[in-house]
Amino acid sequence: MKVQGHVQTGSRAVHANGIDINVVQAGAGEPLVLLHGGMVSTNPTWAGAPIAYATYMDQLAEHFHVVAPDTRGGGRTVHPGGTVTFDLLAEDVLALIDALGLARPLIAGFSEGALTAAIVGIRSPGSVGAIVSHAGYDMLNPQARSFQMMRQMLGGSPAADEPDPDAAARLFEHSDQMRAMFELMRADEDEGQGEGHWKEYLRLGFHRTTRSPGYIFDDLGKITAPTLILVGDRDDFCSVEEAVTAYRALPDGELAVLPDTGHLITAAAIAATVEFLARRGATRR
Repeated sequence: MKVQGHVQTGSRAVHANGIDINVVQAGAGEPLVLLHGGMVSTNPTWAGAPIAYATYMDQLAEHFHVVAPDTRGGGRTVHPGGTVTFDLLAEDVLALIDALGLARPLIAGFSEGALTAAIVGIRSPGSVGAIVSHAGYDMLNPQARSFQMMRQMLGGSPAADEPDPDAAARLFEHSDQMRAMFELMRADEDEGQGEGHWKEYLRLGFHRTTRSPGYIFDDLGKITAPTLILVGDRDDFCSVEEAVTAYRALPDGELAVLPDTGHLITAAAIAATVEFLARRGATRR
């Protein structure tokens, strides 16, 4: 999708959970907390990339007041040190909601952003009005193949127990598309936090994406907000079978499977997200 004019209202730092979280806001209406996936950020330079919400910021801002933070340790949100867990990322989101005075906002995420959104709903059921979990439930399976895939990607081996950013760089050289994505990530991270930060960003990602987050599918039963499980039928990380398991664990869930779609944010995924949030989020109060 080609972005037609950028409707950002701007970005600013919001102090929450002990750090300054870089937040991009756009549009008006019901607040939508939008959580990006791994490798990307809220930087509009990602517009056009198939794994970035930045591509669709204008479209989402036509319907919602979009509040899109950079994940701790990535983009322009600095992490002071230590391991970044999914619990910590969920705490950041909850603190951001409180700092901005948002009353039960809608929340949507892709990939690791989707898992963070689900954990927000598990840990604090009354804090959000509706959730879209787009391709971010795989790690709720303790035997998920995603863990080995991420060890290979960020550690250089399916059995790696430590990150190896240089091995990751070599892996991304295997195709023009992967190389372009890697170069964009490296430029984005280094621009945001200084030369060489891309290596620290990958190290932080390794430690949270190569092991169980401490939650399983059954924990989705703690979510009280209407929740959409969204996935492509050709997603290499999140299977349709696991999507059904996640959907069945939810007290108030819906399931949407996008045909001929991999681990990507597509126009159809955005349309499904907008439709669900407009329909189910309207009753959140």
